[in-house]
Amino acid sequence: MKLDILVIAVHPDDAELCCSGTILKHIALGKKVGIVDLTRGELGTRGTAETRDEEAADSAKILGLHARENLGMRDGFFQDDEFHRLEVIKVIRKYQPEIILSNALEDRHPDHGRAGDLVYDSVFLSGLPKIETSVDGVKQEAHRPRLLLQYIQDRYLKPDIIVDITDHIDKKIESIKAFKTQFYNPDVDGLQTYISSPEFFESMIGRAREFGKSIGATFGEGFTSRKLLGVDNLFDLR
Repeated sequence: MKLDILVIAVHPDDAELCCSGTILKHIALGKKVGIVDLTRGELGTRGTAETRDEEAADSAKILGLHARENLGMRDGFFQDDEFHRLEVIKVIRKYQPEIILSNALEDRHPDHGRAGDLVYDSVFLSGLPKIETSVDGVKQEAHRPRLLLQYIQDRYLKPDIIVDITDHIDKKIESIKAFKTQFYNPDVDGLQTYISSPEFFESMIGRAREFGKSIGATFGEGFTSRKLLGVDNLFDLR
């Protein structure tokens, strides 16, 4: 299946936290959007890999995704090396997206920045015909998306572009709450962590309000880009 937008996230729930409003907005516009999670988040303090699998599936239904899969890389220990780049190249070529959204290049969690670099490198390499890959014995064609953006995670980074998600904030919150073992939920027992506190959830909403205010909207999601962004018409900007 060809996707318009492919979100690559190192942990199940990264996409929901950081860019689910953008996902919902573009699905509402008729675009095909999918998520590829690199790991199962098995090192998370709360929950298990199995519960994260279930939560990711529940969230996918809420978001209305056209595809979601997990590459099963080793949480905390994957590398930006040949093996892992080839795995990412395969999914890029499989879905042939026009746009990829990936993890922040700098963040508190070391997996986030490493995943951001892994995807950045893989996007370039995916466009090289001399790198040969195949799936189920079928040779894949080279493909390079026209745009790669990184969503902003825990560490504040100045965005290069902000998407108005005001009409989709309620569904965004619903998709995050699907990960009931990870975030604030008074009905779930377990060790309390940085992300399971009510303050973390409030800070996520506050970040969306801050980004929205910057563009004259109520809620927004911010993204960074390593390349300059251009538009055909100045009137498309706000």
